[in-house]
Parts: sequence; structure tokens; C-alpha cells
Amino acid sequence: MSGNEELSLAERAYRAIRDSLVMLDIRPGEPINEDRLAQGLGVGRTPVREALKRLQYERLIATYPRRGTFATEVNITDLAHISEVRLQLEPMAAAQAARRATDQDRAALADLLEELEKVGSGRHEADELMRLDLQVHRAIYAATHNPYLEDALVRHDNLATRIWCLFLDRLPGGVSGHVEEHRSLLRAIIDGDADHADVLARGHVEGFEKAVRAVI
Repeated sequence: MSGNEELSLAERAYRAIRDSLVMLDIRPGEPINEDRLAQGLGVGRTPVREALKRLQYERLIATYPRRGTFATEVNITDLAHISEVRLQLEPMAAAQAARRATDQDRAALADLLEELEKVGSGRHEADELMRLDLQVHRAIYAATHNPYLEDALVRHDNLATRIWCLFLDRLPGGVSGHVEEHRSLLRAIIDGDADHADVLARGHVEGFEKAVRAVI
């Protein structure tokens, strides 16, 4: 197997395990079994090990001597720290995406906007909505064309989404209202309105923190 094939397998393993952790398919505190993950993904242990190294750095898993590796607990005290970072970076990213998005980016964002328009029809379950929420955020970050900003935001959004998923059942109105806020944000970015995108993104992060704090 060539290095490129191994790298692509490691990337595939990383993305699959990451999203399982983010969506709480792997529950907080649950032990991480390399063999089971490798078998489930149809890859060898080496790509899984590479993926787990990255996920440890991203605070999604933790390894303890003589105990093993576990999905990190969702610590609500982290909410303030995560929101502090996101309040600075999310508005910047939304504004930069509005300025820098290519025609291809805007077409991808328009497709996501169309998907969001279906949210009110009741055809989406909470899990699907959360996956759509992740897609929207990641598409906006990619449209900034700043890989350092994108990397930082993806990591913090992953941590925020875990908190959101943990309290999803207790949030009034579930997740649909939160996700629907993205409609106006996506329109602002597609239209190239950087100032409006900045304001909407800031409100989105503030609303997220208030909603979670209201139920804890």
C-alpha cells in the first residue's frame, strides 16, 4: 500500500470517528476500542491510530495511563471557554466568507440554503438537523479560504456541537430554530454582505450559549 493510500485511509478514519464523537454516537466517557473501530470502518489499525492521535489533540478523546482511551466527557464549564473563542472567530469567518467565496462556494452554500428551506416541513429529524448544522458551518469556514481559521473553527464547532447534542432533548423547540437561523446567515454570505454576516454570526453564537445555559 502506498503512502497516499494510507493517508487517505487515515483521513477517512479520522472523519468518521470524529463525527461519531461529535454527534455522540460514541458517548462521552465511552472507552475507545481500536480493533472495533478498525473493523467497523473496514480499515487496518494504523489509520485508526493516526486518527486517534489527531482526535486527542482536538480534545475529543483522552488517554489515561493504565486505563486506556476514552471519549472525553462533555464538561459544561468548557462552554464559556469555547464561546469566548467562537465569538471572536465566527463573525470574522462569516464576513471573510462573504468577501472571498468563489462562485463554486456560493453554489454549495445555495444548495445548503435550499436544504434548510425544507426544515420547516418536518421531514428532518433532530439528528439530521445537527448533521446539516455541521455541514453549514464547515462550508462557511471553507469559504473563508484561510486554512488556519478554518481548522480552528472546525475544532471549536465540533466541541460546541457535542454540548448542543447533549442537551438537545431539553432545549425548547429542539434544534430547528437554531438551524433555521442559518438561512439569513447563508443569504448574507451568498449576497456578499460581510457586515450583515458578521452581525448574524455573532448573534448565532450568543444564542447558542444562552439556550444551553437556560437548561443547565
